[in-house]
Amino acid sequence: MPLASDTQHSQASLEWDEQGQPLSSQFGDVYFSNENGLAETRYVFLANNQLPERFAALQAHEHLVIGETGFGTGLNFLCAWQLFEQQAVTGTRLHFISVEKYPLNKADLQRALALWPELAPFAEQLLKQYVALHPGFQRLVFADGRIVLTLLIGDALELLGQLDAKVDAWFLDGFAPAKNPDMWTPELFTELARLSHVKTTLGTFTSTGYVRRRLNDAGFKMKRVPGLGKKWEVLKGMYAGGAAEQQKPWFARTVQPDGERSALVIGAGLAGCATAASLAQRGWQVTLLERHNAIAQEASGNPQGVLYLKLSAHHTTLSRLIVSGYGHTRRRLESLQKGTDWDNCGVLQLAFDSKEAQRQAQLAAAFPADLLLTLDQAAAEGKAGITLPAGGLFYPDAGWVHPPALCKLLSQHPNIRLQLHQEALQLRREGDHWQAWNGERLLASANVAVLASAAEIKAFSQSAGLPLKRIRGQISRLPATPASRALSTVVCAEGYVAPARLDEHTLGASFDFNSDDLALKSADHASNLQLLDEISPALAAQLNVTQLDPEHLQGRAAFRCTSPDYLPIVGPIADAKTFAETYAVLSKDARQVPETPCPWLDGLYINSGHGSRGLITAPLSGELIAAWLNNEPMPVPADVAQACHPNRFALRTLIRNKS
Repeated sequence: MPLASDTQHSQASLEWDEQGQPLSSQFGDVYFSNENGLAETRYVFLANNQLPERFAALQAHEHLVIGETGFGTGLNFLCAWQLFEQQAVTGTRLHFISVEKYPLNKADLQRALALWPELAPFAEQLLKQYVALHPGFQRLVFADGRIVLTLLIGDALELLGQLDAKVDAWFLDGFAPAKNPDMWTPELFTELARLSHVKTTLGTFTSTGYVRRRLNDAGFKMKRVPGLGKKWEVLKGMYAGGAAEQQKPWFARTVQPDGERSALVIGAGLAGCATAASLAQRGWQVTLLERHNAIAQEASGNPQGVLYLKLSAHHTTLSRLIVSGYGHTRRRLESLQKGTDWDNCGVLQLAFDSKEAQRQAQLAAAFPADLLLTLDQAAAEGKAGITLPAGGLFYPDAGWVHPPALCKLLSQHPNIRLQLHQEALQLRREGDHWQAWNGERLLASANVAVLASAAEIKAFSQSAGLPLKRIRGQISRLPATPASRALSTVVCAEGYVAPARLDEHTLGASFDFNSDDLALKSADHASNLQLLDEISPALAAQLNVTQLDPEHLQGRAAFRCTSPDYLPIVGPIADAKTFAETYAVLSKDARQVPETPCPWLDGLYINSGHGSRGLITAPLSGELIAAWLNNEPMPVPADVAQACHPNRFALRTLIRNKS
């Protein structure tokens, strides 16, 4: 479900008192107690949810999920993280989910957290990743995957309604009920109950009678307990309600594999490396198979890829996935070498005709200015450093990436064993293991397999029916000139041109649905040069385009892999024939929801179909695979996960074949 019209979220407006403590201008309330903010957090939220004991009781590979209403300054998150580090054994993980309608800007967050020197080691890590936090689901990963923060930016009721998770402990920490009644409604408490289980606990600083009664009505068993300092009483309790509603079986959580946590990932491009990284961070032993002599040799091997956000003002499923994926990738890039591996130089989409200008105006009205803003021609030229034919839409925090560097970063984990020159031609299930074979040679075996080799996965019998198609793309590489080095941001129209990396510009890219030939084509080089002339005739002249011979240009061709609905294909795979038989009733009545469990191919998953958006969607899809395999909170809304699910195609086939 799309976010509401106030998706264009505001940032928090703060005032600071004489002691340097932050107050919310929106709600006229303090973020934490003036006397004892740390002590109150530790008592109301940590102690009243029995977190010291529960963290200590976690076994290796187990995790605990905390849900919070009101991220604020992140104080509760940092205190929980600190306690987790003190109490939990190696190999355990903490998932923290928090909703925030008015996030602090980075400068205010830094100022607020400076009040707590003992939390500085954790605050520094939060501040480093506190970028690209735009509306919707935003995932941040800390401490090599030990701590995962999922921030829901926007309206609490709306976003919690989209969450697929099981929460073990709740921190109810919106501003006081009298100041912020929307955070204390029966409807919100119903969502908390839906996300809870019989051992879920809850702590909150308020002791207001109607809050206690409404929580009780929702299925929690609440009681008043003594408060701290000037606070007479607070509330603590536990969920005592019934089981949550079951998902439709074809989108339901799969049974988690028992025993060894070994995974076989086929394909070491961006999707495969990201999947391997997300699993390795969770303690899985991963074998990463690649048929070439190095990683990132196909679509992930271009010298420069662009963080290009093609969004919809209607907040479609794809658009919401792109905003979440962009944020996740953008935070990952902070670990790379700036200048050679990536650059947040910004991306400018030119308003090259009136229709595009109208589309951009709608986007500017639908998204916050820290994600995108409209620039007139003069301002656009100032940002780009070159003469342009028009203004356009500017994404200030986007830029370009060297995809092989990102793949290398993701694949260099001690739990990942990379096997090169290993082409898997067949998958077999033997007992509780998947085996990858090349003819008579067994390449690797594991109890889980993830197919991440783009359209090549159609060669496996288990995934042959998935509607993936290949699109040939060719980029051109142009030597920088003294004048072209002034280009200071990526500029896009029908094609794109990036600022120089290693004194060379990347220009592209062609789209060809009908070619299987990866030899460079002079016609595609000529087409790319024409695209450059449309972007900026002045830059084309600075690059001496008229003197360049397309026959002798440097470049690169590769296949993108896409699906019919342009969403990636991410998740567990079912047996196609048995699926059609099991849910045949849907061809007569699409509203039926049979109770029969889905006939999964146990332990077989896919991460593919990213098209030209792999930089934005593939790393987050690695987190989505890990959520499936570890029964963790999903990093995207439930409807987005379902829209990316491999089963969507089999469902559509059944429903369209009505008898």
